[in-house]
Amino acid sequence: MFIDTATCSRARYARDPRFDGRFFIGVLTTGIYCRPICPARPPKEENVRYFPTAAAAAEAGLRPCLRCRPEASPGTPAWLGTSATVSQALRLISESALEDGGMDALAARLGMGARHLRRLFMQHLGASPVTVAQTRRLHFAKRLLDESNLPMQQVAIASGFGSVRRFNACFLKTYRRSPGRLRRLRSQPATRENEYRFLLRFRPPFAWNSLLEFLAPRATPGVEVVEHGAYRRTFSLHGKVGWLEAALAPSADAIDLRIYYPQPRFLFQIVERARSMFDLAADPNQYVRQFKRDPLLRGRVSANPGLRVPGFWDGFELAVRAILGQQVSVSGATTLAGRLVREFGTPLASVPGLSHVFPIAERLVDADLSRIGLPRARAHSIRSLARAVSAGEISFSGVVNVEDFTERFCQLPGIGAWTAQYVAMRALGEPDAFPGGDLGLLRAAGIDNARKLEARAEAWRPWRAYAAMYLWQTTSETNRKRGVTQNVRILRDHSEPTRAIAAGV
Repeated sequence: MFIDTATCSRARYARDPRFDGRFFIGVLTTGIYCRPICPARPPKEENVRYFPTAAAAAEAGLRPCLRCRPEASPGTPAWLGTSATVSQALRLISESALEDGGMDALAARLGMGARHLRRLFMQHLGASPVTVAQTRRLHFAKRLLDESNLPMQQVAIASGFGSVRRFNACFLKTYRRSPGRLRRLRSQPATRENEYRFLLRFRPPFAWNSLLEFLAPRATPGVEVVEHGAYRRTFSLHGKVGWLEAALAPSADAIDLRIYYPQPRFLFQIVERARSMFDLAADPNQYVRQFKRDPLLRGRVSANPGLRVPGFWDGFELAVRAILGQQVSVSGATTLAGRLVREFGTPLASVPGLSHVFPIAERLVDADLSRIGLPRARAHSIRSLARAVSAGEISFSGVVNVEDFTERFCQLPGIGAWTAQYVAMRALGEPDAFPGGDLGLLRAAGIDNARKLEARAEAWRPWRAYAAMYLWQTTSETNRKRGVTQNVRILRDHSEPTRAIAAGV
């Protein structure tokens, strides 16, 4: 992976936060690696080496700095400057693919040999897949030491170490200190039982209020709530129920994430999902620079820099929400989602403002959805989706190829290209997904048909999802001024491509 040493040098001397996580500084005289914003006195240029990722620095035998804490950086954008294969592999690694089957199984899922996959990682990231996974695990363990009161054994398990002995040995080798000694250096306040707090860094700018404005009218009653500048939701993971709350941290470029969950061993998965939900790995400077060259997007980007693509906790839930929204307004879809949750969801107690967990797929396979006032066709679509997910025919995790997924997804009744692109955009984190048949996008762009819009959108690759968010924002603002609630419309996915229908998604 190419590193512009002149740019890196200027960025580290300026301690420019825009470059935080985009590269790391290896100090050869001390054997440590730092973030560009490290408060320590900058070393001489001849004594440093630049690395594209923290894993690459670890591969070179360097250890993390205790002052700037590389584990707390925003991270490297998985899709920036890498091949599609490496991006897919990184997504699978974040879902614990290496723990499930090892290097050979990961390579097989990507349709190649382990040696070739390692070569690609070394070329693009400067580290092997195993080192990338180990560095992530070590960094997460360090954060748990700093930001939680978990016993050492549970920290080891939650961060993916097989035993406390391996956990201790890794910390002694990497930090030259025991985990207990590192914990004594922390300054984080204590938390309550089953409560965990993390500061998730991002690269500014971040249009947090715009993200909440998008999520608020789409929040499923009882499951999600947006209020007082924060987003909260319930979730189910590995048979256990929890909830999380996210708000903008007042004193840092970070999201203050609070998690309430009884099984700390799955905290890594929860944090990774939360990062995806709020698109924290994005680098706005990349797509903003490209969009500012486009007359259609230039003014929108300048007026609201840092717009992100809001992800979603669970792909099945998002797909059901999209089907519920067909031919109704956003508020109408939200009403239907609330009825669905009250009728088929799991009730909760003692969670402020939240009352249910969204129903799992098995619960909806044979559900009588007419009880919530859903038309027969859409009820059939939801049951077919639930049946496919329950049987393992459709999965929203471990997706290797988004195009293959959307092709299989579109074979379900009532699922067309628009819905598939919308799910790829928000549930799979695909930055180039683009629902070109959306009438809101067409109106905002001033284009009269989907083919012309998709041709126009070629200039926005590989960030078309972000362009869609900027166009949707314009539509939402216009409709809000007019008092219009039915503000998102799509073209019918199947037999009537020219007929417009509303979608509450």
